[in-house]
Amino acid sequence: MKNTFLLLPLSLLLFACGDKKTAASNADSTDVIPVKVIPLEKRGSAVSIHASGQFTTDDEVNLSFKTNGIIHTILVKEGDAVHSGQLLATLNMTEIDAQVQQAQLGFEKAQRDYQRTLNLHNDSVATLEQLQNSKTALDMARQQLSSAQFNKSYSAIRATQDGYVLRKLANPGQFVSAGTSVLQINGARSAHWLLRIGVTDREWAQVSTGDKATVETPSLPGETFTGSVTRKSEGIDAASGTFVIDVQLSGSKPAAIATGMFGRCHITAGGTGGGTAWSIPYAALLDGNGNSGYVFVTNDNKTARRIPVTIAGMEKDQVLISQGMEQAQSLIISGSAYLKDESRIRIIQ
Repeated sequence: MKNTFLLLPLSLLLFACGDKKTAASNADSTDVIPVKVIPLEKRGSAVSIHASGQFTTDDEVNLSFKTNGIIHTILVKEGDAVHSGQLLATLNMTEIDAQVQQAQLGFEKAQRDYQRTLNLHNDSVATLEQLQNSKTALDMARQQLSSAQFNKSYSAIRATQDGYVLRKLANPGQFVSAGTSVLQINGARSAHWLLRIGVTDREWAQVSTGDKATVETPSLPGETFTGSVTRKSEGIDAASGTFVIDVQLSGSKPAAIATGMFGRCHITAGGTGGGTAWSIPYAALLDGNGNSGYVFVTNDNKTARRIPVTIAGMEKDQVLISQGMEQAQSLIISGSAYLKDESRIRIIQ
């Protein structure tokens, strides 16, 4: 009986030790998280982008009158060449001349009143307050006359630069409010000509300012022109649903190009030198917020690293990443929800 009682505690001790080893083994196995990975390859070659758009200039101006009124004459037609300072349109000046004359009469009266008050003040008849009030009335009348004369000078439209009339937006006899566009002109003789194109978000991310382009138009079959990207819009165009890019033509204006004409261009994007570097699955991106987020990567296939990345755009089933994964070799695409920085991992197929 005594031997039986001695063996029982020993067996319990061995069983307890075995449970501890099993628990430790299970803990080690649960710490290693199975994940799937894909290799990362940075895009280093140039990217070709084809797009179409319309020709325009960078200095189109809508011209209008400073005051309300009835249009008296419009002296140009659409397509006419104009030079800087040329008279283009006038208002009926009856009401405007009357306003200027009224301001002139008010100013002359204020001058007389001030001179009379000054004389009375010198004779100790008028008080200093009366003299100051008279001087204030004179200054106000002078400013009213100046304002009326200024409005009169802008009751005629003159060309602001050498160029062409693009559109005539009103006609003689029509009443227009101040600021209503009457004519649109551009400086086509000397301005920089642009091909304004629409691109997808992926193409927008690949293009950088300064990228070279070749341009062609149906009006000049067989001819091409060189240019470069000068502007990228920072928001989508609501009308077309695309991002707008301006390609400026090099050299002087081609003879067969006009505003609104259709054109096509081929842009050689600079690859990773400012364009998109990686395309990754949506599932690999964590905590996306605006243009930033996080991903898990591994370089030794044993440890996961959590790194911040910059989002350049979105596609149907991919996220475009421009910065952050320069030193990474493999991207974790499955199991990321269970990972922390420096978590142990096991690669599965």
